Amino acid sequence: MKSHKFYTFLHKQIPVVQALSLIPGMAYVFLGYYYKVQLPAIIWYVMLALVSLWGVRIYRNFHYAEMTKSQLERWYSELVYFFYTIFLLWTAIFLIYILVDLPQMRHVAIFTQMGTAVLASTLLMSDRRLYLPIILIFMVPLLAYYLSINEFYAYALAFLSCVFSWLLFYAARSSSALLMKTHHQASHDSLTGLSNRYFFIEQLQQVINQLRDEGGHSYLLLIDLDHFKSVNDSLGHDVGDILLQEVSKRLVEANGANNILARLGGDEFIMVGNRSGDIDECREKAIQLADKLVETIKQIYIINGHHIYISCSVGVSLVDARSLNANRFIKEADIAMYEVKGSGRDGVFLFNEELSTRVEHHLEIERHLHFAVQKNEIFLQFQPQVDVMKKVVGAEALVRWNSPKLGPVLPAEFIPIAEQTGLIVELGSYILEQSFRTLKAWEEEGVMLQHLAINISMRQLLHHTFVDSVRLLCNLYLSEKLCQKIIFEITESIAPEDISILVERMQAISELGIRFSMDDFGTGYSSLVNLKQLAVSEIKIDRSFVAEIEHRESDKSMVRTILGLARLLDCRVVAEGVETQGQFDFLIANDCRIFQGYYFSLPLLSADFVDYYRNSK
Repeated sequence: MKSHKFYTFLHKQIPVVQALSLIPGMAYVFLGYYYKVQLPAIIWYVMLALVSLWGVRIYRNFHYAEMTKSQLERWYSELVYFFYTIFLLWTAIFLIYILVDLPQMRHVAIFTQMGTAVLASTLLMSDRRLYLPIILIFMVPLLAYYLSINEFYAYALAFLSCVFSWLLFYAARSSSALLMKTHHQASHDSLTGLSNRYFFIEQLQQVINQLRDEGGHSYLLLIDLDHFKSVNDSLGHDVGDILLQEVSKRLVEANGANNILARLGGDEFIMVGNRSGDIDECREKAIQLADKLVETIKQIYIINGHHIYISCSVGVSLVDARSLNANRFIKEADIAMYEVKGSGRDGVFLFNEELSTRVEHHLEIERHLHFAVQKNEIFLQFQPQVDVMKKVVGAEALVRWNSPKLGPVLPAEFIPIAEQTGLIVELGSYILEQSFRTLKAWEEEGVMLQHLAINISMRQLLHHTFVDSVRLLCNLYLSEKLCQKIIFEITESIAPEDISILVERMQAISELGIRFSMDDFGTGYSSLVNLKQLAVSEIKIDRSFVAEIEHRESDKSMVRTILGLARLLDCRVVAEGVETQGQFDFLIANDCRIFQGYYFSLPLLSADFVDYYRNSK
C-alpha cells in the first residue's frame, strides 16, 4: 500500500505539470505569430486548457485524511490518466510544429520536446507507472521524426535519442527506487518489516473513513508481550530482537486476510481487521482472532539455544464511525490491554462503555487532584489505636479528599491514581508535613501517644528525594523523641528488583529514629526473606482476616499464624478492622495487644481525636 508521502508528492506535481504544459504552449503561439506561421495547433491549446481545468479539479479533490482506500485508488487512477492525456496533447503539438516548413520552429519543437521529457521524467520519477510511459510518449515521436528524414545525420540523432531515452529511464528508475526505499523506511519498522505507528494510523484512518461512508464495524487489536523486559535483561537485547522478529512472523501467519498489522514500538503490535456489517459478528471475529493470537504467541521459542516462553495481553476495541479520530480507537485498545495487565496478563479484554466510564471518571479525578493540595481540599483524619483496656496508645493518619466538584472521594479511588501519575510524591509530602505538625501540636497539648502511623506509598518511598524530604521535615517539626514515635506503614507490593533500593532507603530513614510497619500483612507477595531483610518492627493484620475470624476456621488459623510469626520476628502486631466484641475477644485470647477499627472509633479530625484520647483515659 502506498503511503501518504507518495500521494502527497504526486498531488504537488499537478500544478507544476500544468505550468510545464501551458507556458511553453504560449511561447509556441508567440513564435508562430512572430514568424507569421499559420497555427492549426490553436485547437490543441484550447484542449490543453480544458485538460488543465481537469487537473485543477483533481488537485482540489485530494483530501488524504478524509479519503478511503478505494477513493485514493480512484483518485490515483484519474491522476495517471490526466498525466497521460496532457503529455499526449503536448506531443501532438510537437508533431504539428515539426511539420511546419520553418527550420526555426522545428528546432524549437525538438529542443522543447527533449527538455520537457527530462522535466516530466524528473517530476514523476516516484512512480514507474508514470515515468516510463511518459518517456516513451515524448521520445518515440522524436525518434520517428529523425528516422523519417532518411539522412545519415538523422540516423545518428536517432541513435543519440535512444541513448538519451535510456539515460532518462535509468535516472528515473534509480531515483524512483531510492525514493521508494526512503518511503518504505519511513513507513515500516526496520526490525520486523511491519508497518510502523505512523503508517498504521494512516491506514486505520482510511478504514474509519470507509466505515463512515459505507457503515459497518471493524476491530482493533493491541498486542503487548508480557515480561518482555525480563528477556532483554536476562538474555540480552540481541535475543530480544530475534524474539520480536519471531513474534511478528507468527502474527503475520495468524493474521486474517487483508488485516493490517503493524509494530507500534517496543514489544507492542497492533492490528485492524476487515469490515463487518453486524456488530455482533465483528465482536465475535475480534475475540476469536485475539484468542488465536494469544495461543500462537505462547508456543515455545528456541533462540540461540535458549527455550523462551512468553505470553501476551490483548486489548480489543471495536471501530466504527462514532469518531473519525484513529488515535481514539488506539487509546481504547490500549486501555483494554492494561485491564488485562491488571488482571494477571495472558488474556484478552474488550473495551466497553463501563470501562470507558471508569476511565473518564479516573481522568476527572486526576484532573482535579492536580490542584487539590493547593486548594486545601486534602485533609487528615486519625483513627485511634487502643490496647486491651481500650485506652488510646497510638493513631493512624488517614488522608481524605473533599472535592467541591466531585464531592468526597475515597482514598481507594484517588491514591492509586496519584501513584500512577506521580502525584503521590507531592501528596505524600503534604501528608507527612501535616502529620508531623499534628503530632507536635498534640505533644504540646499533653496527648502522649506511643506512636503515630503514616501510610507511605512504595513509589513515594523509592523516589530519590524522599529521604532528604523526611529529614528536612523532622528537623522542622520533630524532636528526637518524637521521631521515635513515627511509624511508616508500607505494603507488601514490593517488586524483587526494588528490594536493594528499598533496604537502602529504609536504613537511611531508620537512622532518624523512624520505624516501619508492614501494612495489610498476608495479602501481598513478599517472602519471609524480604520481610526479615526489610527489618520492620510492626506487622498489621489485614482487615480481611479479622472480618471472618468469628465464622471461618481458616481465618482464625491465619491470624494465629501471623501472631506466632510476629513473636518469632520480635515484631509488634496491630489488628485493624476490628468491628465486634467477638473479634476483640479472640484477638486478646491469642495475645494480640494493639487494635484498630470501628468497634472503638471511626477516623476523627484532630480536635475530635484529642477529645477521644482524653475520654479514654
